[in-house]
Amino acid sequence: MSSGNNDKLFIEDKLVSLYRLQLVLSEIDKIRTLRGELPFEVQDLEDEVAGLHLRIENFQKSLLDFEKKISQEKIRIINANALIAKYMQQIDNVRNNREYDSLSKEIAGQELDMQLAEKYIREFTEKIKFIEEEIKKSKQLCEEQQVNLNFKKEELNKIISETKIQEEQLMEKAKQIEMIIDDHRILMSFERIRKRAKNGLAVVHIQRGACGGCFNKIPPQRQMEIKMRKKIIPCEHCGRIIIDSMMTESVE
Repeated sequence: MSSGNNDKLFIEDKLVSLYRLQLVLSEIDKIRTLRGELPFEVQDLEDEVAGLHLRIENFQKSLLDFEKKISQEKIRIINANALIAKYMQQIDNVRNNREYDSLSKEIAGQELDMQLAEKYIREFTEKIKFIEEEIKKSKQLCEEQQVNLNFKKEELNKIISETKIQEEQLMEKAKQIEMIIDDHRILMSFERIRKRAKNGLAVVHIQRGACGGCFNKIPPQRQMEIKMRKKIIPCEHCGRIIIDSMMTESVE
């Protein structure tokens, strides 16, 4: 057998193996398509639930902070009342107007301090009410989204469990085909085309004189070269590897 024929068989074997690899990877794509957007939906819901938990935690910290401030203002009122009572006792025993005026100012100052503390208590109480309402809303939303998350997780896990063995078998089969091809350059090119192609097809066959991927017409001379199987020929328009339909029939 001549060297030319050996080269032809070598390329033909590569093309057959690439097409077989394409078929296997397309089956894996179908399985992953079956999962659809579920993995992303699950991830989004997990992020949202985690974000709501953090929001509730931050609200609860703010709640404790305002409650602490209210306690401080109440102590401030108690202290002010105690001082006012003390000054009121002293005012009964003053000896001159200067002492009276001084104690009166102290009492007025403490009364003003009490009014300010009461104002802060009202403001902090309003903020607490707002925070408690936000916590209630956040908890309700969190519970609802947790239910959705559990449902989506269960749905995803069911699909994964149903297809896991099949996917693992197909992935093992794909590895074996890659080992048969044993050409890093070709496999890298094949993978690049697959990533670029919308439907993940890197190897297509001639359909009615056109590329089976982008459906652009293939010149007769190029069709002849593809059918000869002497070299790997990409589509001039989409870059996909083109094989003749007879080869697909022999593989399928």
